[in-house]
Amino acid sequence: MSDSKKIKAKFLKLLTKKNSVEFNLTDAKKVLVLKYDRIGDMIVATPIFRELKNKYPNISISVLASKGNRDVIKYNPYIDNIYTNYKNSLLKDLLSLLKLRKEKFDVCIELEHSVIPHAILRLRIINPKKVISIHKDGRYGVKGSELQLYDFYTKKDKKGHFGKIWLDTLNFFKVKPTSSKYDIFLSDEERNKAKEFVSKIESKIKIGINLEGSFREKQIQPKELRQICKGIYDNYHDIKIIILTTPNKLEKTNKIISNMGFDFVVPSYATDTILDVAALIEQLDLIITPDTSIVHVASAFDKPIVSIHENNKDSYRLWKPISTLSKTVFAKSSYGLFDYSVSDIVDASLEMINKINKV
Repeated sequence: MSDSKKIKAKFLKLLTKKNSVEFNLTDAKKVLVLKYDRIGDMIVATPIFRELKNKYPNISISVLASKGNRDVIKYNPYIDNIYTNYKNSLLKDLLSLLKLRKEKFDVCIELEHSVIPHAILRLRIINPKKVISIHKDGRYGVKGSELQLYDFYTKKDKKGHFGKIWLDTLNFFKVKPTSSKYDIFLSDEERNKAKEFVSKIESKIKIGINLEGSFREKQIQPKELRQICKGIYDNYHDIKIIILTTPNKLEKTNKIISNMGFDFVVPSYATDTILDVAALIEQLDLIITPDTSIVHVASAFDKPIVSIHENNKDSYRLWKPISTLSKTVFAKSSYGLFDYSVSDIVDASLEMINKINKV
């Protein structure tokens, strides 16, 4: 081990050292869940809030979310309080973290699968009686089990989906989950806007295509998009394809659609928030996407999905769709989406359409 790793390891062990507090988790009145990362991660975590609240109706559940993912739980009836975290600005967070410390939480649930210093620091400031974590892989020369800050760890799961892995944290509350379904709650305004948009489309099958993932290499390029749209339409005419878009991408999306020259392909209205996207997806019949966040949104409404995934089976296992109907096309590349089969996407989409028509 290098000298720098030894120093980090020693510092983390020292930082996480604490006195043990006697407390029975089933007596908990106030629980804080730390989930301040991506939109998709928050969606996958939503069963925790429902299952815990159903078992303990009087428990108060708070969530430390990010500015980017807090809208996912904006209307969630199982959550009592939402706080915003700024992961890269501890100074900006300090006042809110000190406020959380005054709340005197009985339990914090942290869902990081590795040793993460910024999470450890936040937990030290919040100072709950007990901390639950999923199994942590070692980092900086430190095993997760060596950090005294964490009172309970789930067992390492090499085969499960993150939804199941994160739900396992409730075992310590003696909760046996009845469902792993994701929850996304919408306002009437968002739902009515989506319904009005879709009501003007007379085609039998309405297909939403999301073009972009969380990074540049995870995109459906215009050439492939044209082939996908044409391939589906050549085999099934009674469709309308809606390209999902946001305000800052609307001009670019319109240009792509115009260049294709297909009257059966249209842009969506500009979706300002993830709940706008979710409301639209709820009204569609099939979703095609390279982005796991959109996969999770569609899964929340049990929509048929055709997803495109990099050639990484471990990543797929952790983030795969949970909809009743889904197909995944894998790229040849292990990072990004390069050399994937457009014909496989078309075939998978047609298979989904045939199943939809039989329902």
